[in-house]
Amino acid sequence: MISPFLDNTLLLAQAASGGGQGGFFGNMPVMMLLMMVVMYMLMIRPQQLKMKEHQKLIASVTVSDHVIMESGVHGIITSVKDRTVMVKIADNVKVEYERSKIAAVTKKSDVVDATEA
Repeated sequence: MISPFLDNTLLLAQAASGGGQGGFFGNMPVMMLLMMVVMYMLMIRPQQLKMKEHQKLIASVTVSDHVIMESGVHGIITSVKDRTVMVKIADNVKVEYERSKIAAVTKKSDVVDATEA
């Protein structure tokens, strides 16, 4: 229960602020715009940056790069075509993948260190 003193204080505060003009519904367009900007900055923009970075990665692969495919297969690129790459995954085993399925390019030293250990 609200005390009479607090109730009178709330009424005086409402009267001083203009009697409720520009309340919640008056600020609704501003709130919607702010929500859209926040959604863009938190969800859409980072995804766009990640996609651009992945496209640069795909465009820069060359023969003898060590790659990790989206399926988790590790291999070495043996040939590069417009849309596909040939990946050597074992001795005498080569598989053709779409370039877009390359998840990461690793350093040659990472692979050599792993085989030596």
